[in-house]
Amino acid sequence: MADPIARPEDRLVPAILIFLLAMILFDGMGLIIKRLSPYYSAAELSAWRNLFGLLPGAIILLTSRAWHRKGRPLKMRQWRLAAFRGVCVTFAQFSFYFALGAIPFATANTIAQSNALFMTALAVPFLGEKVGWLRWGAVGIGFVGVMLILKPGASEALTFGALAPLCSGFLYALAGVLSRKLDPDVPSPLVNIYSTGTALICSGILALALGGFTPIRSMEDLAWIVAMGAFGGLAVLCLIIAFRMTEQSNLAPISYAGIPTSLILGWIFFAEAPIDDLFPGALLIILGGLIVVWRERQLRARAA
Repeated sequence: MADPIARPEDRLVPAILIFLLAMILFDGMGLIIKRLSPYYSAAELSAWRNLFGLLPGAIILLTSRAWHRKGRPLKMRQWRLAAFRGVCVTFAQFSFYFALGAIPFATANTIAQSNALFMTALAVPFLGEKVGWLRWGAVGIGFVGVMLILKPGASEALTFGALAPLCSGFLYALAGVLSRKLDPDVPSPLVNIYSTGTALICSGILALALGGFTPIRSMEDLAWIVAMGAFGGLAVLCLIIAFRMTEQSNLAPISYAGIPTSLILGWIFFAEAPIDDLFPGALLIILGGLIVVWRERQLRARAA
């Protein structure tokens, strides 16, 4: 089995394919979370997702020939950074899972797409990337789209459920950027284990602080919970691999394909069709992201 370790200089095509797989897995996880959210809190679902989400990373690490050849190292020089990434993931999960239970599936996913805009902004302080006025303007266009969806002037619309996916977008973007700062020779499954393990501890504490765990109602629910964790664990592992293979900006526009997909899935599984709420805001989010990508490709072409 190939060892999914750190990025080479730039491997765009496999990074995009892995990123698309992550999106599919995240959609499956999100559908399960929305199905379970009437019976279990966002903090509980986050804890269960992290518990079962550890398994995919552990299996891939244990079956990695390269990891075995290196003596099966479990220590990381940047373990604090990986742990901090896990803390970010904890609160990103809680915010997003809460949103999935409170607002339509497509609305939650569309607002969470702001993570691509946050990635551009966070790449400046964390990765030292230079962002000019055109890209900052594109980020601004995207956030105007977010505001059109949130409708801050309508007090009844601006609830925590609506703001939660925006918060999760920022925290997921921060987690993605942090993965680029990790040593490139550390296996991605090991990074995932450190981050998910930290998130498991933090989400467990959060669930206990917010009322404890609800007894699992049935074996069917247990099966859904295991599937939720497996999908989420594999998706995060795919994201780490993709983020370490190419620039954040190369992957940002791919995530926008999730907007029409989530609209279709929400309609199929939950009879939701929040088209009036999403447009034209969703179009501005997509436009802002595409401008960022176009500009960054232009700058790289000049530098080549």
